[in-house]
Amino acid sequence: MSVKDLLVMKPPVKDLRGKRVLITGAGSGIGKATALASARAGAALVLTDINSQNLDETVAEVRRDDGKVVFHRAGDVSDYEWVKRFAQQVDAEVGVMDVVMNIAGVSVWGTVENLEHRQWKKMVDVNLMGPIHIIECFVPQIVRRGRGGHLVNVSSAAGLLALPWHAAYSASKFGIRGVSEVLRMDLRRHKIGVSLVCPGGVDTPLVDTVDIAGIDRDNPVIARQVGRFHKVAVTPEKAADAILKGVRKNHFMVYTSLDIRFGYWVSRKFALPYEIVMRIANNQFDHLARVSARSLEASAAASDSSASSSTSRQKG
Repeated sequence: MSVKDLLVMKPPVKDLRGKRVLITGAGSGIGKATALASARAGAALVLTDINSQNLDETVAEVRRDDGKVVFHRAGDVSDYEWVKRFAQQVDAEVGVMDVVMNIAGVSVWGTVENLEHRQWKKMVDVNLMGPIHIIECFVPQIVRRGRGGHLVNVSSAAGLLALPWHAAYSASKFGIRGVSEVLRMDLRRHKIGVSLVCPGGVDTPLVDTVDIAGIDRDNPVIARQVGRFHKVAVTPEKAADAILKGVRKNHFMVYTSLDIRFGYWVSRKFALPYEIVMRIANNQFDHLARVSARSLEASAAASDSSASSSTSRQKG
């Protein structure tokens, strides 16, 4: 390898036109927006999502816009045997991918005393092992073909920063960040680019369905905080544009908003101020937890009182 090769790597996939692109999590949110954007760019799409109805809707929308879906199948990326069968079907019917995008993901927040084992496990199974299964089953073919390609893995701001209540989620997102960092080096000799996408707030259905262990989401204070998130979150379409630009430019770190880029820079350059900010954020989240706990206790007391009154009336 020459000195020039060590310093510069030309983007392996400068244009998606005619390229075969696999996208997981294509049924909603960033995955769906990326599928639609890739189709508009001329890609031939292979799509999957755990929700068959959402996936079918994405496929229909792509085709209404004259986009090309060459294969789609609903399934769970955390199930290695399913991914292996899916890859075999894709290899036989479509061929080797040019771009592989791991976008499927789930989220759960909570403090360690509230998180259950099943929640920790689900984060790792879906957000870390899911992408690993896809990488295992699709990337070796790109290596063997010898014409290069690109791999996209979606991490999160929680894969860069110590966000409160994100221990389980961060376990998976820091993990895929590590995998991507290594593959960035390992795959370079094969002319396969790697992009690590680190979204901040993105206004997707995940925001309203994220499991927050031990928190009363119906509490007005909590609801207001979720509302504030919606106000600062970027659209899935903006995130998709950032991802496609990352592929075309062969950028490793892909940010969907400037706040996360700035926050990560601060965390590396100014350790103590970063730590103080994280402590303040943690204190604010702790306040929300105490507000929620009081709300849940009040609801439980009211329910017990109502049940007691009902029993008394029945006896009378």
